[in-house]
Amino acid sequence: MKSELIVKDNPKSNVAETLRIVRTNLLFSAVDESMKTILVTSSLPGEGKSFISSNLALTFALNSHKILLVDCDMRKGRLHKIFNVENDKGFSDLLIDDINVDVKKYIKKTEFDNLSIITMGTVPPNPAELLSSARCKVIVSMLKNKFDYIIFDGTPVNGLTDSIIMASIVDKVAIVSSVGSTKIDALKSCKQSLDNVEANIAGVIANKIQSDKNSYYSYYTEN
Repeated sequence: MKSELIVKDNPKSNVAETLRIVRTNLLFSAVDESMKTILVTSSLPGEGKSFISSNLALTFALNSHKILLVDCDMRKGRLHKIFNVENDKGFSDLLIDDINVDVKKYIKKTEFDNLSIITMGTVPPNPAELLSSARCKVIVSMLKNKFDYIIFDGTPVNGLTDSIIMASIVDKVAIVSSVGSTKIDALKSCKQSLDNVEANIAGVIANKIQSDKNSYYSYYTEN
């Protein structure tokens, strides 16, 4: 399977450079306000949010920040496939474990220094309920004490409540939008849903912009 970690495989690409710009802008924004947790989401499926969140996390890690990447798409998460790690225990399992659990047993190392991951875990019958529980906030708080930054790869916003719930918990939200396929109405609906929970939207990452027949890149615009 072809690697999706373009920051590793092609660090001079337009996508990699865009994500370094996103990282820099997020770090600058953290100077004036607390910013330890970032949710990466999209309006619809297939816009590339897992690709973006994985590579964004890697740009932070390569800049000597201790990073945790969490797959909170407990329905169709695939970070374990991108990083080639086991999905035996993950975020869903952590959220239903004992209150005094050692969260370290759910954190998996990747091949990269400074980058750890919590996979999606077992597909639960009630992901939205797990995310809206008081325990989820406690877990996020515990994890914040162990890492410089945490990046959450969420579900699409439209049609699901999962990322709307997470947006109310995290410090910043980045929206991934697929150029040429995402309708403006879908993007507006996504933003409205996030505004309804007073989410702090950092900006939009325009993904899958075709520069020629063989290459694609991303573009970032702040909110």
